[in-house]
Amino acid sequence: MLSYESLARQKAAAYLLFHRSAFVVPAQRLMNVTGTIDAILNQKSGEIWSVSPESMVYDAVALMAEKNVGALVVLQNNQLVGIISERDYTRKVMLRGKRSRETAVREIMSTQLTTVEPKESVDHCLQHMTDKRVRHLPVVEKGQLRGVISIGDLVKHVISVQSATLQQLESYISGGYAG
Repeated sequence: MLSYESLARQKAAAYLLFHRSAFVVPAQRLMNVTGTIDAILNQKSGEIWSVSPESMVYDAVALMAEKNVGALVVLQNNQLVGIISERDYTRKVMLRGKRSRETAVREIMSTQLTTVEPKESVDHCLQHMTDKRVRHLPVVEKGQLRGVISIGDLVKHVISVQSATLQQLESYISGGYAG
């Protein structure tokens, strides 16, 4: 037996398939991801977890586990100098037989960073993360670190936008569209 939500989704999809011309907005724009990174940052706690380049990898990994994050920015004198991720640990310490308690973060951190600005679009950041195969983007505004956006943050935003679009379509189909 199908749930009401499943039936509503099927009904919306069928309606779009057969009545695309009834919408003012072309169907391909309905799933566009809108919004800026600033909007996502404003919904986060604002806390930025970081380590120094001199920290031991073990301490960085322990902090990641404690804070339930997949990466930490590396700051030196309050300036962004790198990022260390679980992937860095796995590939540059564990697989190479190094010891995390004897390896400094500076030895394995990623330094070829791409940063984004708060006004950049979610679409652009998703594309960038896909192209560069990164999961975390530091957000910098006027030379100051504002936060870190993860692929999970962006996926959560996409789901939220798509859910809102679906609700609007369901409202339109049931006759409640005010547009």
